[in-house]
Amino acid sequence: MKIEQKQAIVNEFKEKFSDAKVVIVTDYKGLDVATLNSLRRQLREKDIEYRVVKNTLLKRAAEGNDLALISDAFKGPSAVACSFDDPVAPAKILTEFAKDNEALEIKAGMMDGKVLDAITIRALANLPSREQLLGQLLSVINGVPTALVRVLNGVPQQFLNLLTALKDKRVTETDSSA
Repeated sequence: MKIEQKQAIVNEFKEKFSDAKVVIVTDYKGLDVATLNSLRRQLREKDIEYRVVKNTLLKRAAEGNDLALISDAFKGPSAVACSFDDPVAPAKILTEFAKDNEALEIKAGMMDGKVLDAITIRALANLPSREQLLGQLLSVINGVPTALVRVLNGVPQQFLNLLTALKDKRVTETDSSA
């Protein structure tokens, strides 16, 4: 590979690392091509980029940004998953894939300037997705006004029930005294 090509890859990854919400480094040693392509397909469906890159190029791309904190993970065969939207999706996909394919090892990750180890990435994978969280928030927001309307509607309803009971009582008193 020519120096210009290497520099282009380094610059490309510097930009991706700065734009990504989460970056997860994996070791893919032991996976065959078909299995690796299956993983790439799953990640691509969620708009997650997964690339195999030389460790020296990854280390150079990590210089000067937060990923320098996990540059020690760039050893052995390394592939990098970058997500620019949902930080939970790559953790979920990689964790599920690693359960079925023990050859895939999650080494480390970086999210919002914080180092993520494999245990933290597995914990991140257990969180609901962004869409699920937004749905839960919407149901909570929708539930508060609905409950308020029920409470406010309950006061006149109880008052009406009281008036109806008083009327019925007077009607029975009038009927019994006549």
